[in-house]
Amino acid sequence: MMYDLLVVGAGPYGLSIASHAAAAGLHLRVFGRPMASWRDHMPGGMFLKSEPWASNLSDPAGRWRLDAYCAEQGLTARHAEPIPVEAFAAYGLWFARHAVPAVDERTVTRVTPGPDGFTVVTEDGEALRARTVALAVGVMPFIEVPQTLRGLHPALVTHSSHHSDLGRFQGKDVTVIGGGQAALETAALLAEQGTRVRVLARAERLRWNDVPPPWERPWWQSVRSPHSGLGPGWRNWFYSERPGLFRRLPEATRSRIAATALGPAGAWWVRDRVERAVDLLPGHEVTRASAVPGGVLLETVSLQGARRSLETEHVIAATGFRARCDRLGLLSAELRGTLATLPDGSPALGHTFESSHPGLFLAGLVTASGFGPAMRFVHGATFTAATLVQGVRRRLRATPPRGTVPVPGGAGRSTSPSPVGH
Repeated sequence: MMYDLLVVGAGPYGLSIASHAAAAGLHLRVFGRPMASWRDHMPGGMFLKSEPWASNLSDPAGRWRLDAYCAEQGLTARHAEPIPVEAFAAYGLWFARHAVPAVDERTVTRVTPGPDGFTVVTEDGEALRARTVALAVGVMPFIEVPQTLRGLHPALVTHSSHHSDLGRFQGKDVTVIGGGQAALETAALLAEQGTRVRVLARAERLRWNDVPPPWERPWWQSVRSPHSGLGPGWRNWFYSERPGLFRRLPEATRSRIAATALGPAGAWWVRDRVERAVDLLPGHEVTRASAVPGGVLLETVSLQGARRSLETEHVIAATGFRARCDRLGLLSAELRGTLATLPDGSPALGHTFESSHPGLFLAGLVTASGFGPAMRFVHGATFTAATLVQGVRRRLRATPPRGTVPVPGGAGRSTSPSPVGH
């Protein structure tokens, strides 16, 4: 059996793509554990940083929104009131039940190119064929740990995304590396359960997002600083609402913005929890880490050049993700080798998220250098799903299956290609 599209990944982007593809009548399969990153890689007690109205998965009719789920469950989804991660994960599962064909929870282990498209192999060895593939693999393949911490045993050093439960650190001494939301919220949760915790960050000072302006306000305030899915202000509005135009910016400009826009910062609602309970060490960088009896010895240097050593029982690196093609290990070496890349190692994509290998589409974080900061957030799934499925349909029309010929003038019709010899 040959599928029109196989979607690899069942997070917000993969589920949204699948919903749009199903509505378009494509013959598809969806693989992955739904909302796995949210269910398996975030501790209980965390909240979404994005506003509820900017955290919708996307179906073509806009029916299966977060506020509809919350209303059904008796929850609130109000501006400036963060949503618990557990509730958002449950929303994703609800969306999958209502807006997406049945999801196959097996992991895809290999994608290889073929004469008619692709062969996709699952964890148990089943091989499936598809004319197009959409990779929506989320952030987990792109975990970034500082060089100084690599090589230490996982009992001593972990990434923040490795934890769905921080209980093992109760009563222990933990150092969190990083200055973004993951570092600061992790530190707050650790402190609140009785862990001795400090945050060590390279930046001279920690940054905190402001409380968002009221949803209803005088018109002139909205004109001066409009709401957007990435925060208030015209620059954020452009990143959030016009990713297609962002892609038309010069490559150097896009790369600079992707690397610097919306940098590490804590949400306004976690600030007090951190500052009253966590030892904060901004302006410090780890220069060396080594295992010692009972934990890890960290050697640091400050921005002023002062050196300091500290011992801790465990280090959590909340140091983000680096989306590069060479980390897409499920792609065969042959297929990875055909992909054109941008200077930061991420894939070069066309305007419908198609890679340089025809029929291979990508979505999510790995597309941020091409389409902007919105692709780092759930909000980007709406633009991505609609645009990517348009690209898939265009690719299917341009490359009919072997043994068929296009119907003359049929590019815009729903008529199927005619078999050769009929």
